[in-house]
Amino acid sequence: MVRARHPRPGGPPGAGGGGPPGAGPRPAGHGRRAGRGGPPGAEAQVGACQAGAVSEPGGTELSATLRRIERAAGALASASVARMDETLPWFRDLPPDHRSWVMLVAQAGARSLVQWLRDGGGTADSTQEVSDEVFATAPQALARSISLQQTVALVKVMIDVVEEQVSHLAAKGEEQQLREAVLRFSREIAFAAARVYARAAESRGSWDARLQALLVDALLRGDSPDVLASRAAALGWADAPPVAVAVGRSPGGEVSAVLHTVHRQARRIGTEVIGGVHGDRLVIVLGGAADPVAATGKLLGAFGDGPVVVGPAVPSLDEATESARAALAGFRAAPAWPTAPRPVPADDLLPERALAGDAEARRRLRHDVYAALVRAGGELLETLDAFFAAGGTLESAARSLFVHPNTVRYRLRRISDVTGFSPLAARDAFALQVALTVGRLDPVVPVVPTQTMTPNSSKTSHTGDDRRRFL
Repeated sequence: MVRARHPRPGGPPGAGGGGPPGAGPRPAGHGRRAGRGGPPGAEAQVGACQAGAVSEPGGTELSATLRRIERAAGALASASVARMDETLPWFRDLPPDHRSWVMLVAQAGARSLVQWLRDGGGTADSTQEVSDEVFATAPQALARSISLQQTVALVKVMIDVVEEQVSHLAAKGEEQQLREAVLRFSREIAFAAARVYARAAESRGSWDARLQALLVDALLRGDSPDVLASRAAALGWADAPPVAVAVGRSPGGEVSAVLHTVHRQARRIGTEVIGGVHGDRLVIVLGGAADPVAATGKLLGAFGDGPVVVGPAVPSLDEATESARAALAGFRAAPAWPTAPRPVPADDLLPERALAGDAEARRRLRHDVYAALVRAGGELLETLDAFFAAGGTLESAARSLFVHPNTVRYRLRRISDVTGFSPLAARDAFALQVALTVGRLDPVVPVVPTQTMTPNSSKTSHTGDDRRRFL
């Protein structure tokens, strides 16, 4: 049996119970228009119950228009998605589930427009903001697959569709009022989208900063390659060779802001980076830079004051622990060289690192410099001692050795070829002196070859030539 409808008192049939069948409970603000019948004081009661009906200075309300927009919300969303598919090529390439999420956002946008108008957002002097919940209907995966620029394009398409339908949506005489309200709503919905993406970026930045700090910490500890690889993969690290580690002082402030500066400058030079702040130190892992020292020089704006030390380049992140340890040791020893360039390679700080107690620096100076001179023979050690004793004067060294100065020049060139340090350069001469000291303080245990003794064989004695062979 069909139940008859009864109009509410104080209004014509359909004025209070309007809306299509099955539309559900009528939202606030869909009551009678104030002043149309009803007992005394009804106008104040309606004004209190309605959630801020939108009106022009003359007092014309948008109640009828709001009901029309509510009924047309689904059609508006469908038309908006159809227009997106027609005008936005990238939208057509989205997976079906992403397109359905956009439809949900469009429907939420239409409902948000109605609520915003009810709350008084349509007035010229209103400060009412659009709730960010309009974007909460879609999962976070949609925000990761659609950029902020693309979201703005989607909002623009939807607003265009609504503006085209103003003449059909607005009640008689309310067209201009609705058109102006839609323009203000488009501004507020754009700001709401910007807020959503800003919060997502902040959250992502904080998480990335923590993950990068864990990776750098694992690198400094020398964790297994599997640990480094898994954490690097989570950050999207491509592991482009070569890889090097740079250490300097942090500029201070929020860690996420410091790392944002690092990544922004790295993008400009096309270098892959991972960074972390440890105490007052900023540690950066560079990948894919042919010259890590030169690349670090372009990232100096991300560091604070003081020295910046770059470790040796290695083939991959798995071996970057060696580069990190060298860079950290160089950073600790860098104050001993006040005029050091910025940035400075860790290998250029070998003498300072050795004096500061770095075992790796001592090993390299002993093996690559002192032992190399011993193995080369040709009186190179004696000549180097005489040259230093003469205060770097070539002629005085030649007289003390009873040789021609050209002989000393030749031997000094040999020393430079063997060790990579030139005795004629003040900085290299300092490294050579430290290498001689370390080599003589850290005794090298000679390796005695296994030898079968025969009755006619005599005990082997190790001469200077044997010592040079075993170093």
